[in-house]
Amino acid sequence: MIKAIYIFVAIAILAGIVSFITSNNKSEEVVENEGVMCAMDAMMCPDGTYVGRTGPNCEFICPDSGEVEKDIPVVGEDKTNLIRVNQPVIGSVITSPLQIAGEARGGWFFEASFPISLVNWDGVIIAEGIAEAQDEWMTEDFVPFLANIKFTNPYNIGDPDFMKSGTLILRKDNPSGLPEHDDAIEIPIRFTE
Repeated sequence: MIKAIYIFVAIAILAGIVSFITSNNKSEEVVENEGVMCAMDAMMCPDGTYVGRTGPNCEFICPDSGEVEKDIPVVGEDKTNLIRVNQPVIGSVITSPLQIAGEARGGWFFEASFPISLVNWDGVIIAEGIAEAQDEWMTEDFVPFLANIKFTNPYNIGDPDFMKSGTLILRKDNPSGLPEHDDAIEIPIRFTE
């Protein structure tokens, strides 16, 4: 009888471990794109600027050289059904104070706000702020938001070019503190010289 209990416990633990491993190894889904949504990533052009995906094929098109990288599938989780950022766009060159504008579903907010961070190329936080809802936030609909953050430009003339890059991070407000309720989007940006 005791051996049966030990065997049952061992099988339960083994099943739990296998379930945990398989749930954490899900591959990212490739989504067919017909010009409706493009992945939120960027490519560096030969002149050092960043461009986001555009057009019906989600292409990267460099403004000066016309360089095009085609047929890039949309990979990863698309969050445009939760939050949309109108300003700044992917690859924007930003200055302080930075105005951030867009719209997010009411569930992205708590008490009509959510946190924003600006990090340098190395992930060091150089500014933080709060985005505030511009309309009633207790809804499942999209709600416009605005934020302004001031920062000291981390790029100095003479630094390597990669130090011009940074990321704007918009986090879903999560008053519960539970990791399963965390969410965020990251927008690649560039600093001026």
